[in-house]
Amino acid sequence: MSGEIESWASTPAVRKSMRSNRRRDTAPEIAVRKLLHSRGFRYRVDYAPDRSHLRNRADIVFTRARVAVFIDGCYWHGCPAHHRAPTANSDYWLAKVDGNIERDRRVSAMLREGGWTVVRFGSTSPQLRWSTRSSGE
Repeated sequence: MSGEIESWASTPAVRKSMRSNRRRDTAPEIAVRKLLHSRGFRYRVDYAPDRSHLRNRADIVFTRARVAVFIDGCYWHGCPAHHRAPTANSDYWLAKVDGNIERDRRVSAMLREGGWTVVRFGSTSPQLRWSTRSSGE
């Protein structure tokens, strides 16, 4: 980039912040993985349950049990309780989040049709807060 702001970023600070968001190993994911591991569960991380669609990756996958777990961030997955629409470049971001929600539905349906159990949590869901507190995290 030659000093210009990418079209989706309203400012250099927004660009830097958005580009620093992690795709995997977020704090909620790590807390859940620690809890599962401490209870003796073994799983794959950032894994495509349907090997014919490698871009559709779940956060935690139990391959033998055919369970795919997704821990979705509030902003990127449009959490009804916590998602706040941006004020700058809102048309772009709302379309992006709507596309993410549709992709989540499509991937979940595809996995279920393939015999998988799909479990989705919002990163701030009460179930995650309870499970990580009960493990001493």
